[in-house]
Amino acid sequence: QVQLVESGGGSVSAGGSLRLSCVASGDIITVNSMGWFRQAPGKEREAVACIYKYGRVTYYHDSVKGRFTISKDETMNTTYLQMNSLKSEDTAMYYCAARLKTSGAWDRVYNWNFWGQGTQVTVSS
Repeated sequence: QVQLVESGGGSVSAGGSLRLSCVASGDIITVNSMGWFRQAPGKEREAVACIYKYGRVTYYHDSVKGRFTISKDETMNTTYLQMNSLKSEDTAMYYCAARLKTSGAWDRVYNWNFWGQGTQVTVSS
């Protein structure tokens, strides 16, 4: 089992920045990638970014490319999401996720095994 705890959410004006953190505990050695998802009211949960344990390979949703950066420490204990040039449409609950397998589309919710409770990000225009 892996436990995930997010922090760093808050309210910010459009164009501002926030940095989310996700601390993982438990069987971290089994984790092969970490990701961030978000869910706005009335919408489905969508993938934001992903980083693999080996090679530091990263993936981003098209809507955040060039604005968001995912990173992690060497142990996979903490994963970050630096969010710059925030827009009102970035407003959502942001969730940290961990998955054990290396195959399967990274942007599919069902390919992820563990989830945090979420941290709210609100961007005002």
